[in-house]
Amino acid sequence: MVRVGHQNLPSLNEDSDGNGMRLHKYYFENLGGDGVFPKAGKLDRLIRESFGSYEDWLKDFRASSLMRGIGWVALYQDTKTGGLFNFWINEHDVGHPAGCNLLLIIDVFEHAFMIDYGLKRADYVEAFMKNINWKEEEKIVR
Repeated sequence: MVRVGHQNLPSLNEDSDGNGMRLHKYYFENLGGDGVFPKAGKLDRLIRESFGSYEDWLKDFRASSLMRGIGWVALYQDTKTGGLFNFWINEHDVGHPAGCNLLLIIDVFEHAFMIDYGLKRADYVEAFMKNINWKEEEKIVR
């Protein structure tokens, strides 16, 4: 166990849910911004190169977030090519692409949105997008 404050949390090596804890940490670190995407910088350039435009990336990310099922949707950067892609993850501990840098992640399991949004997942996704801290995202692009 890892001691964090007054809590004992499972280490990533002791429990398969460790990856879920880490994904939730990344999820919350995405938030706290105004959601305004900066039209300059490395992330903007890579999104345009990989998707054509920010609007095209956003359309794809939203569609991935709204598809049937529960899980996660992530924006990854391939560490070999530098390219970006959106990726559906069904479980916390499996299905992550090897050799990639996680840039942005949204939790689309029911616990993330049902209390506040009921069945209106699209409203949840929109609220998420309006709260992304793009300045922090820019810092983790390679």
